[in-house]
Amino acid sequence: METTFVALIAYAVFGLTAGLVVTVILLRHYGLAELSPAQYQALAMNGHWYGVAMIIAFLPTLAVLWVAIRKAGRDFTEYLALNWPSRNELLLAFAVTAAFIIAESAFFSSAPTVNSPYIVGGAGGLFVFLVGGCLAGPIMEELVFRGFMFRGWSESFLGPIGAIVLTSALFGMYHTQYDWPERFWIFLSGLVLCTFRWRTNSTSLAVVIHSAMNTYVFFLSRYV
Repeated sequence: METTFVALIAYAVFGLTAGLVVTVILLRHYGLAELSPAQYQALAMNGHWYGVAMIIAFLPTLAVLWVAIRKAGRDFTEYLALNWPSRNELLLAFAVTAAFIIAESAFFSSAPTVNSPYIVGGAGGLFVFLVGGCLAGPIMEELVFRGFMFRGWSESFLGPIGAIVLTSALFGMYHTQYDWPERFWIFLSGLVLCTFRWRTNSTSLAVVIHSAMNTYVFFLSRYV
């Protein structure tokens, strides 16, 4: 229950911070009084604004985890399993990830074209989106899902397997900007990442693989 409560607070802090950042940006550019809800939603999906919001929301979200872990008298690094993986663990994780990406690509090659929900323009916007979506985002999500939530839930009645499934399901549902087929594959990627975390006791490995996945998608897209 404590893990769930803190995770909800972290999610709320992230959502409120990111939403406030986007609102301030749109207010300065357009004036919210002139925007309909549909227009606001469309403009909020501007990729470089999303990147800025992700970067700024990163620190307060992690601060919630740090305060909770320290209040419990635990070491932040140890509790979140911020251990660097071995060379063999890295190689195996990249091999499994490559197979996963091939399977996902094969699935979507026979499915309707999947369009990114984000719009990005200009070199500056691309860079901010890259940093936010491929660095700040993966670090934050892995520390919250595979670091904090998995650690707490795996030590409950759920056990490691139950924690893997539940955190992965929530990870898929968390990405509300995507349609259900994409969310399903995000759920599967969550299973893969959480299994890495469990088998190696390294959330750092999950961060590296998640960042690599997002970077692959970024350069595969039509942004660059």
